[in-house]
Amino acid sequence: MEEHVNLIDTFAEFKESKSIDRETLMRILEDVFRAALIKKFGPDAQFSIVVNVDHGDLEIQHTLEIVEDGKVVDEANQIELSEAIKIEPDFEIGEEVLENIRLSDFARREILALRQNLSTKIMDYEKDVIFKKYENKIGETIVGEVNQVWRKEILVHDEDRVELVLPKSEQIPTDKYKKGDTIMAVVSNVEIIGSTPRITISRTSPVFLERLMEAEIPEINEGLITIKNCVRAPGERAKVLVDTYDDHIDPVGACVGMKGSRIHSIVRELRNENIDIINYTANKELLISRALSPAVISSIDIDEDSKKAYVYMKPDQVSMAIGKGGFNIRLASKLLGYEIEVYRDDIDKEEDVPLSEFADVFDQWVIDTFVNIGCDTAKSVLALSRNELIRRTDLEEETVDAMIAAINEELAK
Repeated sequence: MEEHVNLIDTFAEFKESKSIDRETLMRILEDVFRAALIKKFGPDAQFSIVVNVDHGDLEIQHTLEIVEDGKVVDEANQIELSEAIKIEPDFEIGEEVLENIRLSDFARREILALRQNLSTKIMDYEKDVIFKKYENKIGETIVGEVNQVWRKEILVHDEDRVELVLPKSEQIPTDKYKKGDTIMAVVSNVEIIGSTPRITISRTSPVFLERLMEAEIPEINEGLITIKNCVRAPGERAKVLVDTYDDHIDPVGACVGMKGSRIHSIVRELRNENIDIINYTANKELLISRALSPAVISSIDIDEDSKKAYVYMKPDQVSMAIGKGGFNIRLASKLLGYEIEVYRDDIDKEEDVPLSEFADVFDQWVIDTFVNIGCDTAKSVLALSRNELIRRTDLEEETVDAMIAAINEELAK
């Protein structure tokens, strides 16, 4: 029958699967056939099943007790003597006979049910194997091939054609991929949705940067240098806090390499993300100063209770401490666990006015734009020229002029 051939072909299909071993496949096949036999002959029937995965065939033997003719009370376990001697003439009452069950003994509907059940069992097993495999790979890097590029996510295949998902939120903003491209990321999450494992990978996770550094910098891989913390603004800037127990090792120099040779490949993989390597120290003031580099700090006051750091510096250093888009100071705060506030040490605060006082005149986003370039007070705005303010804020000339006019009017009062 054609169904029998299809069932045999099914064995061959699953035999080629890379995620299932031979013994497991034999066990699943045996379980599937045993369930079908119980349904066909009843739960008390006794069978021996031998599966030959390599050749795609199987041997099923039904164990029956020989009884007198007309004395059969349990067809699932008994056979009349007259039927038994057709198999072997020397059989006697009370002995057991092994009756071969062939695929042809199954009806068409039973064959189809067998094939469907087998397919389901194998698929469930393979899904479970994939889930367990990647559950143990969370935090590890993976290299795959881009299979599909959609608006909200990218579908990636690993070397075994397992599907991985790279959501838009886990892509570096400047990432551009097309089908067939090789992609590197870190496994960030594994979950079951419905009955299918969903494996999420990430290129924005700080763990991805840590794994890249482990791969490129032998001292980190060997444990001579440790990464104490790592924070990122993907595609823009990252800060990595490193330490070493070997006084003969310069952790920053080792991470950067000769002429930036070690860090360069990492920066390229992260789409030219600026990476600041910071040498750890127990001196909190020095650590904050290093984290805000290249800005030069005049003095620092730390409030350990509120975890706040008040940093004072010259006006020309403020914009460097804050950084483009505020990334430098935000990442420094996140890296060290302190809320860092920057102040100019040459401005008389009693005669100055916080820029927030102009919220009734300007939209908050306009005020935030000035704050992001280090101008959080009235006098700090006037400390820069009109053209410099226009260049740094990228605001309309009319908006900058209006802010300058409003500040002059307020200070005149």
